[in-house]
Amino acid sequence: MSAYRDLLEKLRSAPRKWLVTGAAGFIGSNLVEALLLNGQTVSGLDNFSSGYEKNIDLALAAAKDAAKDFRFIRGDIRDAAVCREACAGVDFVLHQAALGSVPRSLDDPATSNASNVDGFLNVLLAARDAGVKNFVYASSSSIYGDETTLPNVEERIGRALSPYAVSKHVNELYAGVFAEAYGFRSIGLRYFNVFGQRQDPFGAYPTVIPLWFAALLRGGTVYINGDGETSRDFCFIDNCVQANILAACCSDPGALDQVYNISYGQQTTLNELFALIREEVTEQAPAAATVRPVYRDFRPGDVRHTRADIGKAQRLLGYAPEFDIRAGLRKAGVWYAANCA
Repeated sequence: MSAYRDLLEKLRSAPRKWLVTGAAGFIGSNLVEALLLNGQTVSGLDNFSSGYEKNIDLALAAAKDAAKDFRFIRGDIRDAAVCREACAGVDFVLHQAALGSVPRSLDDPATSNASNVDGFLNVLLAARDAGVKNFVYASSSSIYGDETTLPNVEERIGRALSPYAVSKHVNELYAGVFAEAYGFRSIGLRYFNVFGQRQDPFGAYPTVIPLWFAALLRGGTVYINGDGETSRDFCFIDNCVQANILAACCSDPGALDQVYNISYGQQTTLNELFALIREEVTEQAPAAATVRPVYRDFRPGDVRHTRADIGKAQRLLGYAPEFDIRAGLRKAGVWYAANCA
């Protein structure tokens, strides 16, 4: 963590201007909070299609006096003019805005493409034309598709299994073309199942960790898709925030125009995850100790196993994730107990 802590010290002494797209989302609002807490000037762009105004409010409340250094722009990345307005005068862009979720993309591939591909291109163009110093964008471990060799390494991907995975692959291809054709530098971060505070358990396409926390806290049913031996490399939100800030401030030419796996490098099955979450919830709701999951069919489009090789991010970015799955669930569990019980 020393490289990251040193970087934060430098940022506090020389504040920059940042744009976070998807600022009202789970990841985006945590980025806004971290940047404001470290003395930065931040603009946030969101259309509230999947983010929430309350996330912005929570980030600003946590940042307290620094809230004055935040500007919110309500708009859609599919609107090129909005993107140009948001990027004007900005040093760094952290592009998080997208329609996430593999199931959502299978249900409505056209809308996912419009946001994740057309919208991405609008932000990329606007950032290039504004002379942004560094452009960091959210990619996804879904890109690995049917590649079964573990750990997942950046240079080896398989066939995409969902429209969402296709859209994220296209983002990486566009970023590469902009580097070659225009000399516009960027870094892509392949997130592996990010979780933590403010991740919504009640939306149309909730992810597994908030969904299971809410179900156990409220005495509901926990469903596991498949046999429970599907495994993921779960990444706590604070690790993700660290990676974004390190990537944005990276000045090493050899580290730019690259994609990086961002996670902890630890594989956890869904059965193991359920046991860990139940253990956390039992401290708040003792009745959860006896809950057993209900198994159902595998979900279409899901990758069977993921485990990130994070060596490249460690070497070139100085990435040093602090929270493993247990530490992350412990911290997330406190938040869910306060907000979902």
